[in-house]
Amino acid sequence: MVGDDSAPGWSAIDAALERLYGDAVPLHVAPELPSYLGGVEALDGISIFAREDPVPHWHLISYGMSELYEKHSENPVDSGFGFEFTLRAVRRPAGEAPPAWAVMLIQQLSAYVHATGEWFAPGQTLRPGRLTLGDRDTRLAALGFTVDSELGTIPTPFGGLAFLQIVALTDAEYAAAQEAGAQVVLDALGEKVPLHVIDPSRPSLW
Repeated sequence: MVGDDSAPGWSAIDAALERLYGDAVPLHVAPELPSYLGGVEALDGISIFAREDPVPHWHLISYGMSELYEKHSENPVDSGFGFEFTLRAVRRPAGEAPPAWAVMLIQQLSAYVHATGEWFAPGQTLRPGRLTLGDRDTRLAALGFTVDSELGTIPTPFGGLAFLQIVALTDAEYAAAQEAGAQVVLDALGEKVPLHVIDPSRPSLW
């Protein structure tokens, strides 16, 4: 679906992406039945852009954590949960398609928020029982959340939203976040990992 007058929240997200990507056409993953037609999936879509800089990666952006079509919540400040997920996954030289794990991770976190009503915010961390990032061995075992440095926050007709980026952490980095504060660790990692691109093969940097 493309945002239009019937989906002003969707259009606000599209406008933010257009400011960053111009007329580039993303790959779009969507359920067979969107929520406005009675679908039960947590998201109505994920747009995926192929990037070459500062390192080759895929940039994924969700549609459905904020209010896309009309105002449902009583919160006049935020649209829906107040954010949309983003994630940046490394692009391998031979990789022609985004990794399935990146799409699944966004879908799983979105389903959790919709099911529990508990949402994430910048500076939070999460240590899932198992973090699956494809079939490669990885030291990455936990997650952190920060505002996407390129997309930031935007107003929409239904309230503001932040583009909340999912960051992957090693156990050592996660432990440091518990001691020093998650945002401190995330900011330090951002100086070593351009745009917090998730590369399952990277070593621990803490």
